[in-house]
Formats: sequence, C-alpha cells, structure tokens
Amino acid sequence: MSADERHYSAEQVTGARQEGVVRWVLVISLLLVVVAMSAVWIVPAITS
Repeated sequence: MSADERHYSAEQVTGARQEGVVRWVLVISLLLVVVAMSAVWIVPAITS
C-alpha cells in the first residue's frame, strides 16, 4: 500500500445514502403488478 492511497465509502462515492428505497419500490411494484394481472385473469373467468 502506498502512503497516498485513499479509501472511500459507498456513500462518499455516490453522494447519497444507501437506504434500500429502490428495493422496496421494486418489491411493491412487483406485488401490485401480480395482483392486477391476476385480477384481469380471474374476474372474467368468474363472471363468464
């Protein structure tokens, strides 16, 4: 290791905090899509 070698954290490099918000948005979006697509498939099957 050289004396001028620097180590940066992920927060310093990206300029943002790593909170996992994107992960939650993706999970909630996926669940909503699954529910909506199921409703599109199940409701017509029940009513006909």
